[in-house]
Amino acid sequence: MTITLLGASEVRALADELELRPTKSLGQNFVVDANTCKKIVRIADVRAGERVLEIGPGLGSLTLAILQATSKVSVIEIDTRLAGRLAQTVKDHGGGEIEIINADALHVKELNFPPDKLVANLPYNVSVPVLLHFLELFPSIQSGLVMVQYEVADRLAAQPGSKSYGVPSAKAAWWCDVELSDDVSRNVFWPMPNVDSALVSFRRHAPIGDETLRKSTFKLIDSAFGKRRKMLRSALSDLIGSSSKAESLLVEAGIDPTSRGESLDVSQFARLAKAWLASK
Repeated sequence: MTITLLGASEVRALADELELRPTKSLGQNFVVDANTCKKIVRIADVRAGERVLEIGPGLGSLTLAILQATSKVSVIEIDTRLAGRLAQTVKDHGGGEIEIINADALHVKELNFPPDKLVANLPYNVSVPVLLHFLELFPSIQSGLVMVQYEVADRLAAQPGSKSYGVPSAKAAWWCDVELSDDVSRNVFWPMPNVDSALVSFRRHAPIGDETLRKSTFKLIDSAFGKRRKMLRSALSDLIGSSSKAESLLVEAGIDPTSRGESLDVSQFARLAKAWLASK
């Protein structure tokens, strides 16, 4: 049986059946355009046999498009009503069994099936924490594509030195190479959000270091961007102990103490973290 996709009228009919009123607190904006779902799967390069993890499947629009490419799909849905209806929607549209996890994605620490790819329309309000959470805890995820608010996408894919570069871009770069893949109009959602979205693709690269180094690196990133306008020797003074000690470690790591956080890539932050750890 061919797997068919949801259209706008069926999305609304399903919402009516569940007496669902999309809530901002859960970031519920459902995709009603089947072509957008197909484009996401195509750009993500989902292949038969790959285990795909989807976060926030909602009414199943993207889920069905993923199932057209692979039968191995796991989804995490926080809304109990949506999680309870999804299996029937998949069956009604010609799909087989999928793993449905009714939970807050940020609380998921283990999965029955290690995913190869992450493909998701992430809720705007938690998109960055969710992405970083799964990159950290599930190293089996080698690549993926997420749809997020355009501003968030811009920050995730930003390079050092750009105005958008900050904590999300520096931390995501610890695990993977990130790039902006395509724009998405607000018109493909119901209800229509007040912002446009974008597709962000990522591919995992070789580890920069172990967990001890990562945690120290992330502390430095948080401090550097917490005082974005300050020179690094000053921005890191509270964390490291003093501006003179911060300056000494920066020089040791080959970094100009008068530079600012937005000029450093993640490997430079990691080099500084190594010097900091060695000094303790």
